[in-house]
Amino acid sequence: MKHLIWMVASLLLFRAANAQEKLPVIVPYNYQDIRDLYLDTSNHHTALRQILHEDTSALYNAPEEGRKRSWFHRKLFNEHLIEIREKDFNVFIDFLPDFQIGKTKDGSRTTWLNTRGAMVQGNIGKKFYFESTFFENQGKFPLYLDQYIRKNDIVPGQGGIKDYSEGKAFDFNYATALLSYTPNKYLNITAGYGQNFIGDGYRSLILSDITFSYPYLKITGNLGNVQYTAMWAQFMDKHSKDYATAYNDLGFYKKWGVFHFLDWNVSKRLTIGLFDAVIWPDADSSGRKRGFDWSYMNPIIFLRPAEFSQGSSDNALIGANAKFKLFPKTTIYGQLVLDEFKLKEVFGGKGWWANKQSAQLGFRSFDLFKVNKLDLQGEFNVVRPYTYSYRSTLINYEHYNQSLAHPLGANFWEVLGIATYRYKRWYGRGQIMYAKYGEDPDAKTNFGRDISKPYTNRPKEYGVWVGQGIKTDYLYAQGTVAYVLNPKYNLRVEASLAARKVSNELGKNTDLIFSFGLRSTFRQFYYDF
Repeated sequence: MKHLIWMVASLLLFRAANAQEKLPVIVPYNYQDIRDLYLDTSNHHTALRQILHEDTSALYNAPEEGRKRSWFHRKLFNEHLIEIREKDFNVFIDFLPDFQIGKTKDGSRTTWLNTRGAMVQGNIGKKFYFESTFFENQGKFPLYLDQYIRKNDIVPGQGGIKDYSEGKAFDFNYATALLSYTPNKYLNITAGYGQNFIGDGYRSLILSDITFSYPYLKITGNLGNVQYTAMWAQFMDKHSKDYATAYNDLGFYKKWGVFHFLDWNVSKRLTIGLFDAVIWPDADSSGRKRGFDWSYMNPIIFLRPAEFSQGSSDNALIGANAKFKLFPKTTIYGQLVLDEFKLKEVFGGKGWWANKQSAQLGFRSFDLFKVNKLDLQGEFNVVRPYTYSYRSTLINYEHYNQSLAHPLGANFWEVLGIATYRYKRWYGRGQIMYAKYGEDPDAKTNFGRDISKPYTNRPKEYGVWVGQGIKTDYLYAQGTVAYVLNPKYNLRVEASLAARKVSNELGKNTDLIFSFGLRSTFRQFYYDF
């Protein structure tokens, strides 16, 4: 298990046990496009976000009217760039551009992005699916993103950087891949290199897709109303690059993670999910190699007892995810994560520092005011100080200098709303977010927001509350309008306007960013932090 193989694939959605047997439901990897699963009268497993772009196993016969169009018209508006359709297999190949240009508030800074990507996806029969993408990028970002990138040595969600254009811009690349095998209706095995997401919200406090790609192996079983997933992954710690060089001269220091998620459709309206995870280092601080711990290979255990029985100090989390269909077109959802938990301290009301928990509550409402495809989502998230952090970045809940959960880290609360509207090939999206968090006054002091800092640097044991430190107000709003040229690979013309304001006792920073471009990305990148 040197490298955890290339990995990942499809969480396949089935109806409840009393429904007729169906082929897996494969939906686009775009959180807006899962609306039909929430509107269905059956209660689908929606918490494990899907990653397949298209049901490639369905053979395609274009209508005669469509075939009369020119090759250029069909490729630009209706078809993949290259389509190989045979009785036993299909292969689709697309060029994925992301060309953007923009201006910041007073026009003093021009931003741009030059991305050339490619995607290959296909199937062999109805049991085997594969996909691979690669993106080469150069870009110049708004000032707040530029500062973040230089500080963390990474473009959010998209890998490490090299200076470009005499240090005024960045050169970076990233890739994803997956292999998926579904031998029967009960089992799916996925090996991949990419991201995963657990939850029904815009954010996930359990496991989010905001990070750079990582290798993983995932096994998903479906039996009646129950879906169970076990996943093993390998992460990188860029903070410890000096130690990693001394350790093995093989790149960044590695750490491992194992995740279990049990999702139960209690009824057609209620779903409850249970989650646990353990992160452990590839080697200890003295450089002694540990590697993959085979005691965590059992796919059907709760990990905290196993971790405790090993006498280890591995980083364990447990959590829950739930959703309830309140009305036919409105679903409420929530999450709870426990990083540390002592019942006496939680109910003691003294704000013990190791009460490390996070919670989420939100809703999705579809066809608002009876307007077809006018959807609204609202969400509240709160994360206590020091949650997801540990004594060292060798074992914290982080990959490639980004949290595996929320982009704000910890020690904050936020409320956000997202409205979307689709009409034929037009798409509009508006988002507003407000957050309060506590910043650190200097590099050494740790009030609990920066999960890469060791929690041993905390200034006090009790009286630890959300927002402690330098109290900061954060406001972010963005509006986007797009026209989808080709839904097969999400090619669209898009215009966006974003406003951002951060203020505390040290000062105030405001940003107003306009961008316009030709885009074809399936992934969503999170710049709202």
